[in-house]
Amino acid sequence: MGGEKNTARETVEEEPLSPCSRLFNSPDFNCAIIVIMGCKVKGNATAIIDGLKHTLVNHPRFSSILEMNNGKKGKPSWVRTEVRVEDHVIVPDIDPNIEHPDQYLEDYISKLTTVPMDLSKPLWEIHLLCLKTSNAESIGLLRIHHSLGDGMSLMSLFLACTRKTSDPEALPTVSVQKKQFGPSSYTGFFNKIWWLFVGLWFILRLVFNTFVDVFMFALTICFLRDTETPLLAKPGTELIPKRFVHRIISFDDVKLVKNAMKLTVNDVLLGVTQAGLSRYLNRRYDQEAAPKSKELMRKIRLRSAIMINLRPNTGIEALADMMAKKSKCRWGNLFGYILLPFSVGLETDPLEYVRRAKVTVDRKKHSLEAVFSMAFFKLILKVLGLKASVVLVRKVIHNTTLTFSNVVGPKEEITFHGHPLSYIAPSVFGHPHALTVHFQSYENKVIISVTADPTIIPDPHKMCDDFVESLKLIKSSVLERGLYEIEV
Repeated sequence: MGGEKNTARETVEEEPLSPCSRLFNSPDFNCAIIVIMGCKVKGNATAIIDGLKHTLVNHPRFSSILEMNNGKKGKPSWVRTEVRVEDHVIVPDIDPNIEHPDQYLEDYISKLTTVPMDLSKPLWEIHLLCLKTSNAESIGLLRIHHSLGDGMSLMSLFLACTRKTSDPEALPTVSVQKKQFGPSSYTGFFNKIWWLFVGLWFILRLVFNTFVDVFMFALTICFLRDTETPLLAKPGTELIPKRFVHRIISFDDVKLVKNAMKLTVNDVLLGVTQAGLSRYLNRRYDQEAAPKSKELMRKIRLRSAIMINLRPNTGIEALADMMAKKSKCRWGNLFGYILLPFSVGLETDPLEYVRRAKVTVDRKKHSLEAVFSMAFFKLILKVLGLKASVVLVRKVIHNTTLTFSNVVGPKEEITFHGHPLSYIAPSVFGHPHALTVHFQSYENKVIISVTADPTIIPDPHKMCDDFVESLKLIKSSVLERGLYEIEV
């Protein structure tokens, strides 16, 4: 009987690491997520600690330590433990009258990326900085090891810990894109013929696009590398302290372009990124007196290795309920990679950037590249082991230029344990890219986060300004051509 009880207890308290979590914990691919929270009030550590005791620490991953060799059968496992929240909330002593607070914040975050996480406790922490910056009265920094979950799951969990400022009992409202399949005006026999034609065409496109994408993915693992540009990382870039900068743009401006050109928000943001990178590279080539490289900008191969979450995302309602009742829900890292090509080069028509972005995104939607890449890496991990899998993932990232992501956030202002937030700026570090660009929507704004290796990109602030200016030019072009009718 006693043995059975112990076995049951172990089953509850231990859970093996998923293949993706093992990947993120390898010494050569040690990634973490950081979320910068701009607070509208002065930081209150007591309120945050009390709030976390009733939310975040009730999640199994955030109340477990990582046992790399002492888990079941000697395999890496998550082991439940008692959490002392006070050990995870760090309040540095900062002079309230410090000069250049924005620069101090950048330096603080940069140094934080060099400090390894303490494996003797759950792999998360919050730094509360009583520091008034340009956009906030105080700053919260949430650092989470990537092995705890993928970006979408962790963002959903973060939102489940917040409430609407206007209604302290209500969870945030997050937009969900509704998918529509084909026209609904066809009925009967003609409808069946239409769907048969659409289905066959869809399958043919899917098979062809997947074959091409998987073939290019294989070439990238073997030898196909992006063009040498001022953005491409050098060996060891993951070990260099990164700079984290951000800008805030109007979500209404993004939606204006989206509605006028019948695009998605992601199409517009990808177009803005292509335009901004084109402006940045053009200026860098001018500074480096490289006219030949400037002329060949259109022929540049510049791609992003994007992680695609393949697990159905757990809703914030389910996560909030799980933390309140200390129950369970689906969780973990389950993702595949896709290689997204960027079109760079100076365009006389700013709208060409978003048109090209739409073509690229639409094509990637009709491909199973992410599924095949996930299956391939899991097979390599099972057959050849963790080291071989890490080598292949690093090759994919090393042979591409940047990390790009876009996450939908709350429609209204939210409060994090008594702290109304003015902005949310997440990013990631620890991977061998010199540049990470992340877009986060929140209320009526979009936060552009740029994480850069300063030895490769010494002026990330100028890159942010290029993104902002690119959106202005695209919006102006839409209005000048009368593509958008302003509602009276």
